[in-house]
Amino acid sequence: MLETSARLLRLLSLLQTPRDWPGAELAERLGVSHRTIRRDIDRLRELGYAVHATAGTPGYRLGAGTGLPPLLLDDDEAVAVAIGLGTAAVSGVAGIEETSVRALAKLERVLPSRLRNRVGDLRSVTVPLSGPAAAVDPAVLTAIAAAVRNRESLRFSYRSHDGTGDRRIAEPYRLVNSGRRWYLVAWDTGRDAWRTFRVDRLRLHTPNGPRFTPREPPSADLVRYVSERISVDPYRYRGRFTVHAPAEVVAGRMPPTMAVVEPVGDGACVLSTGSNSLDELAMWVAQLGVPFEVHEPPELVQHIRALGSRLIDAAREHPLT
Repeated sequence: MLETSARLLRLLSLLQTPRDWPGAELAERLGVSHRTIRRDIDRLRELGYAVHATAGTPGYRLGAGTGLPPLLLDDDEAVAVAIGLGTAAVSGVAGIEETSVRALAKLERVLPSRLRNRVGDLRSVTVPLSGPAAAVDPAVLTAIAAAVRNRESLRFSYRSHDGTGDRRIAEPYRLVNSGRRWYLVAWDTGRDAWRTFRVDRLRLHTPNGPRFTPREPPSADLVRYVSERISVDPYRYRGRFTVHAPAEVVAGRMPPTMAVVEPVGDGACVLSTGSNSLDELAMWVAQLGVPFEVHEPPELVQHIRALGSRLIDAAREHPLT
């Protein structure tokens, strides 16, 4: 029979699996009587764990309490949490860096050496490639999430990409994270249309606006919708190309923040992207190193011809030796 402290930890580990546990099954798993299980449940409740009794067949389920009690993690979960905290420490969520470092320090103090070595090995061979992200106050993210859940309109000031600012009232639908930035997809009541807002550019006003009835979302594919809003729509030129390479290959080189990639069969895909420069559009698709056709904008075709002539002339003037 397990000692009391070890048995409590084993019981807690079982209860953290999201299901209803009949008392008889818990007693069988731990090799004790049903009465002992009831006493152990009472001890866990005294320690701050919200263990609920289920209706019908006597059983138990671990729920959320008023405080955060200790959690039991298996090896893979502990490594995943440590890696996640390390990533959060350099994330674009303002103020979470110090909190993440403190939590990571607590976790690493209790990690067995074998797990600490796994985390250290991964960290030692990983180099972040992305640049600094636009910082977002975590309180803003949680306030938006609460408004989505409660179906409350948001009032906020918003600074557009050109630096101009105005006040908006919007019905929030979803938060989308691109890895470096946070975006809010919402129905803009003043413009009577769906809009995508960069969260780091908005400043919330309190109180929230009136409650609303949720609308049909702007697209069944929200990832594609947001990708179009941030990689195509804001720019002077909207490029659309057929690229003769598999969609997964092209998407690996043109992420959703840069382009929308759609497979069209036969190892080809349609790539849509935007830019304020025809030269930039041409170079982006050319650097993929595979054949492509231009569908729009019309002026890009002539521009590519002129650019190609300049490159050919440059090669003639400076032949290889």
